[in-house]
Formats: sequence, structure tokens, C-alpha cells
Amino acid sequence: MGSTAITISNNHFTHHNEVMLLGHSDSYTRDKQMQVTIAYNHFGKGLIQRMPRCRHGYFHVVNNDYTHWEMYAIGGSANPTINSQGNRYAAPMNPFAKEVTKRVETAESKWKNWNWRSEGDLLVNGAYFTPSGAGASASYARASSLGAKTSSMVRAMTLNAGSLPCRRGRQC
Repeated sequence: MGSTAITISNNHFTHHNEVMLLGHSDSYTRDKQMQVTIAYNHFGKGLIQRMPRCRHGYFHVVNNDYTHWEMYAIGGSANPTINSQGNRYAAPMNPFAKEVTKRVETAESKWKNWNWRSEGDLLVNGAYFTPSGAGASASYARASSLGAKTSSMVRAMTLNAGSLPCRRGRQC
């Protein structure tokens, strides 16, 4: 509720339905100033949706490896700005789940003005990102937190994402 300057990085997510929800509610307008970076994560086996789901605010989704989703990868409501850069989106085999994006419970007449863009993303196995909005540079400036690397490097950058392996008797 009103948090900002958030970074979610270097995680390996698996086997979860609703992975992450950012923003308290569609009606909680203090979240309009929220700025979140989601970087260098591996979204792996058994994930269904919300990687993330965004409400209000500015979101920089950068250099993540999406290797599984069953409904959608990135969703939103309440007019968030989403800047997707240098990610790898590998769509599932399900022909009805190829779209990376989902505007949640919002008519196209409203979401078509939201600023969502894909820049330098690698879309494989039929994955597609539905952009929207006029691409206001000020909005994307607030939704940019670091320089994106090329999407061809994502697999290597996220290979060791997740918890550190600890061996018995050694401190991590």
C-alpha cells in the first residue's frame, strides 16, 4: 500500500498459480506512484499466471526467462505502465495460452490507452505480446531502472537464479 522503489531479482519461481500481485487494489490510488523492477528471474515449471500482475504504477520487466505459463505471464489492471525489455518468452504448447499479456477485467476501449510495450524481447513457440498506448516517453522513463541486455543472454543470466546451494557444515 503505497510502496515504491521495489526490486524483485534473481529468483527461480516454480509450481505456483498466482505468482505475484503488485498493487493493493484497483481502487487504491496511492499505488499510482509505485515503481517496480523485475529483473533476472527465471519463471519455470508449473506456473499459471501473474508474473507479475500489476495495478497502477510503473513496472520495468527486464531480462527475465519465462519458460512456462498456463494462462498468461504479465497481467494488469488500473492503468499500469509496463516496459518489457530483453526478456525471453517461451509460450506453452497450449494454442490458447500463447499471449504473454492479459488486461484483467477491463474493456479494450480502456486498456488500449495503457502504456505497455515490448522492446528487444525474444518471443518463441508462438508467444506474442500485445502492446498498447501511445508510448509516452515520460511514462517509460519512470518504468526504466537499468539498461537491458540482449534477450539472447537471458538464459545465461538466469541460469543460477534462485536459492544458493548450501552444503552441510558450510555457511552460505
